[in-house]
Amino acid sequence: MRLILCAAVATVLVAAPAGADDFAPEPGFKMLLSGKDFAGWKAKAAKGGEPLEGKAEAFKGRFKFNKDGGLVIDPAVKGDVRIETVQEFTKETVIRFDFLPGAGCNNDLFFLGSKFDINPTQLKMVKVGEWNAMDITASGGTTTFKINGETARSDKAKTAKSTLEFRAEFGSMEVRRLRAKTGG
Repeated sequence: MRLILCAAVATVLVAAPAGADDFAPEPGFKMLLSGKDFAGWKAKAAKGGEPLEGKAEAFKGRFKFNKDGGLVIDPAVKGDVRIETVQEFTKETVIRFDFLPGAGCNNDLFFLGSKFDINPTQLKMVKVGEWNAMDITASGGTTTFKINGETARSDKAKTAKSTLEFRAEFGSMEVRRLRAKTGG
């Protein structure tokens, strides 16, 4: 009887759906955050930038990872600071991630010469305190920012290539499942 019960429990555990930590990117996409450290990222600076490889936080904890591997912008640590990918992306790129804006969130993204404010008071499709899906598609010289499937803005790309930057300005925000696909 005990053997049958153990086998039944094992079957249920194996058949259980994968958790959030088991997220796999879509075909052709590459994860941009390990969830453990800032491999592939650097601090944004006027000249170059300090590599963040192997570090679990940046700017004294302004950017850090939570226990689930999500990137956190901590409002308790003050500072208007930026991190950016080491990798540069071209005008033919798709970037996707989920973000969880907290109260007072007003943080920014920079991509292909565009500054995009993640400010729920200005973006009606953003739900504060809930996970939102961001899709940034650069194609044919235009960069389109979509949130929860709704176009928030489209801009002409101002540069041929750029890094992806996150700016911690005001309020909290978490980011998970950050991934990119490049090429046609």
